[in-house]
Amino acid sequence: MRQGTVAERARPSDRPTVVGRHQAASTGHYLATVAAMRVLDRGGNAVDAGVTASMALAVLQPDIVSFAGVAPTLIYLARESRVVSLAGLGYWPAATDVARLAAVGGASVPEGILRTVVPAAPATHIEALRRFGTISFEEAATPALELARDGFAMYPLLAAGIERNKARLDRYPENARIFRPGGRTPAVGEIFRQPDLARTIERLIDAERHARGDRDARLAAVHDAFYRGPIAEAIVAFHEREEGFLAAADLAGFTCPVEDSIRVSWRGLEVHACDVWCQGITLLEALAILDGFDLAALGHNSPAYIHTVAEALNLAFADREAYVGDPAFVDVPVAGLLSADYAARQRARIDPRRAFGRMPDPGSPPGAGRAGGALPGRPGGRRAAPASPDTIYGCVVDRHGNAYSATLSDSAFDTPIVPGTGLSVSSRGSQSRLDPNHPASVRPGKRPRLTPTPGLVLRDGRFHLAVGTPGGDIQCQAMLQVLLNLHVFGMAVQQAVEAPRFGTFSFPNSFAPHDYAPGRLYLEAEIPAETASALAALGHDVQRWPVQPWTSGGVCAVLRDPATGLLHAGADPRREAYALAW
Repeated sequence: MRQGTVAERARPSDRPTVVGRHQAASTGHYLATVAAMRVLDRGGNAVDAGVTASMALAVLQPDIVSFAGVAPTLIYLARESRVVSLAGLGYWPAATDVARLAAVGGASVPEGILRTVVPAAPATHIEALRRFGTISFEEAATPALELARDGFAMYPLLAAGIERNKARLDRYPENARIFRPGGRTPAVGEIFRQPDLARTIERLIDAERHARGDRDARLAAVHDAFYRGPIAEAIVAFHEREEGFLAAADLAGFTCPVEDSIRVSWRGLEVHACDVWCQGITLLEALAILDGFDLAALGHNSPAYIHTVAEALNLAFADREAYVGDPAFVDVPVAGLLSADYAARQRARIDPRRAFGRMPDPGSPPGAGRAGGALPGRPGGRRAAPASPDTIYGCVVDRHGNAYSATLSDSAFDTPIVPGTGLSVSSRGSQSRLDPNHPASVRPGKRPRLTPTPGLVLRDGRFHLAVGTPGGDIQCQAMLQVLLNLHVFGMAVQQAVEAPRFGTFSFPNSFAPHDYAPGRLYLEAEIPAETASALAALGHDVQRWPVQPWTSGGVCAVLRDPATGLLHAGADPRREAYALAW
């Protein structure tokens, strides 16, 4: 659909859609977007610029994004007309003791050092540069180094996140020292520095500078400096001292797999996600279910539209709960879940006159075995849906038509920072389950089921859209709504991003302790009261978000208009996100 054919009566955007002929970037913080554009201006490609932005984002939002966290990544290679996925997620250490996790955490994985999995982000960025980039690690990491060493202005979202989690940060002396110097949260506008993290980044740059051999050898030296050298030694020594599970062999053996994405065809588009070690299949299944509805006729954000989309999501989330986990350990029926026949059967389960009112039973897709998992014993009642430990996203498109899409994450308030490194090592074990029958159960060597899920969309075999967002279980929901705003209702990119959102939480939360709120449906405040009343009458447990809250996501997107070739970029004002293009 041509950009600019805006749906009637749709909410106008507060910012313009940014349009350029040659290149574009949109990320969760404006300084990372500028860093990406500088790399593009110097002749770097989308991968070079994307990795640069990703490392900068880990410095700019360090309460919820770790330099030693997760980094699921999708890349579109224009010369080959294909999408590749970098599986930027680590696994449980070999010494993981499930009984000990249960003894400490009860029904779910406990906070602290025991939820650490092998950090994947450094290996992912290095592998992306090595295989698909052109610049050195030093060039890519220098903006992150400068931001950590010299600092940047504390901004409202970061300050609010630190203050909201101050009691959790203060449990760990190193976390408190970095995030709350002098026992207080830095004020908005103060310079915020991370000198220990800067020294860690400098060590990686020095490893490349002093390495011999070609570019591959120098990048391998950076990898080894993190996973086998002094940084690994500091991480392992800390785990030994604090009785964690992570050992030298876990780090030394880690590499980032490069694999095929999974995809679904939808209305002439090919929508791609990472494999089922992450939740991206939920977006794909929801799209397949909705393909049989005339959503435009229902009307944007009408009661019938919100009900239909929310119920399709509830069906997809029920299947996520039952079937989706690390494919190295779980036989996930991917083809069955995304098949047209199964989508039609799922579609028929949606009653236009009545909401499920709970998580629906999982479907029976072709190829499925017995559904795993069980509902947790912590129903949410009327409490607010918990804000997930969060994430950040960035995408870049270059003058050659290549595209980069990555969702970075891992928080600093639920696990201790390794002293002297500035690193909160990936606490993504929080998304695993202690139920041995659950597809996301804990096992040594197994990956948790990840919420961060970047998106890429092709049209006629060419790049069309990069899209993603932070937000835990809201990610697939916000991405879906933006896709529908663009391709059903004809909104411009920035308008599609800013449009009022809704979110269902009628399934167990992905993060420990996996709260479950049967029938819960949140609506942003701009959605009219009469719409809320109509949805409540259908059986939804309707609750309200304020206008454009950070909890409903922070979508960034770059779209290539197939008619003009122009790049249209948008970024979510719900967070610190910004887009640029040239």
